[in-house]
Amino acid sequence: MDYREKFEMALEKVQKAPRYTGGEMNTTVKAWDETPLHFGFCFPDTYEVGMSHLGLKILYGLINRESWSLCERFFMPWTDMIELMQKEEIPLLSMESRRPLNEFDVIGFTLQYEMSYSNILAMMEMGGVPLEGTERGEKDPIVVAGGPCAFNPEPLAPFIDAFMIGDGEDVMTELNRVILRRKTEGWTREECLRELAKLEGVYVPSLYDVTYEEDGRIRAVTPNCPEAPATVKKRVVVDLNNTYYPEEIPVPYTEVIFDRIMLEIMRGCTRGCRFCQAGMLYRPVRERSLEKLTDLAEKLQEATGYEEISLSSLSSGDYTCLPELIRTLMRNMKEKRVSISLPSLRIDSVLKESLEETQQVRKTSLTFAPEAGTQRMRDVINKGVTEEDLLEKVRDAFSGGWNSVKLYFMDGLPTETEADLDGIADLARKVVGEYFAVPKDQRARGLRVTVSVSIFVPKPFTPFQWAPQDTIETVFAKTEHLKKVLNIKGVTFNWHEPYVSFMEACFARGDRRMGRVLQKAYEKGCILDGWNETFRFDKWMEAFKECGLDPAFYANREREKDEIFPWDHIDSGISKSFLWRENEKALRAETTRDCRKGCNGCGLQKWKGVCGYANAGSV
Repeated sequence: MDYREKFEMALEKVQKAPRYTGGEMNTTVKAWDETPLHFGFCFPDTYEVGMSHLGLKILYGLINRESWSLCERFFMPWTDMIELMQKEEIPLLSMESRRPLNEFDVIGFTLQYEMSYSNILAMMEMGGVPLEGTERGEKDPIVVAGGPCAFNPEPLAPFIDAFMIGDGEDVMTELNRVILRRKTEGWTREECLRELAKLEGVYVPSLYDVTYEEDGRIRAVTPNCPEAPATVKKRVVVDLNNTYYPEEIPVPYTEVIFDRIMLEIMRGCTRGCRFCQAGMLYRPVRERSLEKLTDLAEKLQEATGYEEISLSSLSSGDYTCLPELIRTLMRNMKEKRVSISLPSLRIDSVLKESLEETQQVRKTSLTFAPEAGTQRMRDVINKGVTEEDLLEKVRDAFSGGWNSVKLYFMDGLPTETEADLDGIADLARKVVGEYFAVPKDQRARGLRVTVSVSIFVPKPFTPFQWAPQDTIETVFAKTEHLKKVLNIKGVTFNWHEPYVSFMEACFARGDRRMGRVLQKAYEKGCILDGWNETFRFDKWMEAFKECGLDPAFYANREREKDEIFPWDHIDSGISKSFLWRENEKALRAETTRDCRKGCNGCGLQKWKGVCGYANAGSV
């Protein structure tokens, strides 16, 4: 019995077999022998998470539209399937053709979350791919990675051959062409990696040496060959209208986290929230046109049959033509009973008309992110909204028939005090009050206010990259305080355990030595670390100890102004001097204007023609 037959038999014994069956509507299966380049797209988490990710759908379609390349998907199996695969000696197989991972020419991981890193090692080992780049031979795949976490590639440097930094649509095709040349022209791995390093936006870690100070801080990151640039500049797709976007997407047989059409209306954000990595990394703002979006919505709905379209962006309320877009989509989709949802709403965006339009089919829960409970704290993080902004929007929602509101906050932000925590409860209480201020016969029944408080994690390329994370003990104390003050009728309080966030901070700001910790923890059985039921904090702490590293050095240590960061050789387009100025302004609780109201000198001005706000006034 071969491994494919064993795999089919295993499907009868596992939970949620549709995670593994493949064959979904709109998937692509190409003739293996007739397609020169084989790309294995690896999402280092479960199928339900991976199939909710828009980037996977974009790159899957992008690679498969080229006649010379095919893309097949791999996901991280759950524990019951892993156990069966090990017992029956079944390798990690692709969803489309059931081929092992090591048969592909190139395998690519998307790095969306630091706590999926152990899954990367697990997937490679299950797929027969040597974990470390130095162990791979000429017949092994080239291992690449991209996504937001690739902006600090160093913790994964021992395991990834090349990182794609920034937008992936253009660089993906260029990278695949180089790897195809390796295959057709007989290049060695070393020759291929040096060619990849010549591509803008591609970082090849083996071509750089890292030295350290005696106290553990980085002294320098230095190229060790002429092909490697001193700094690697991120890739930016300038024109979203003319870049690739799928007109049909795979439709899962089983329920996934975001089971709907995701319509990316814009990329980037001008707001400048100081904790937000995505808001910095995805600058500048680029919008898709109204005509392009309505056309895509029609084609995607027809191809999938989905009954919900989510308008995807970092701040959907800032899209220039939002009311007109929603009116058009509602007019086109109303007869099909397709609803429009608005995630990532800015509290101060012009939303009333848009909300009235979207409620015509069905009401979904509204989500707002004040992030902090007091105005002082919102000024520290440059949120740019007021309490009245929130209450006005909530008032509009309750008057318009909504009864469910989710509010997102963070604790552990720089300069936070107990009064700032109490402010979260005060704000929740006022939101409840707005509901009861609507006449009883005009409001929807069954108020649900959910307050979710996550733990601040300082991230690279943000003004708070110098800040320490709260210790675990401090987080527990703050959570207990919030439990008391948020004991409010009609309010549900959700909080996070600090252990996972602590590890997230270690990897977010980690250097290459974190790769040793990662491998040691994986050897101890750490996988699926983003899931509470499988996360093993004790094993991670053992791994740190055995590697002679202190996790507090990464998570809880405040950085000096001129300290060299592990990611300083990556150019995000945002200057370090700008981020430091923003850090200083945060400590004074001073705000910075929205880029749409005038350029703040973030550094994108040097990227000529890319930032539409570079000349919109002076700093």
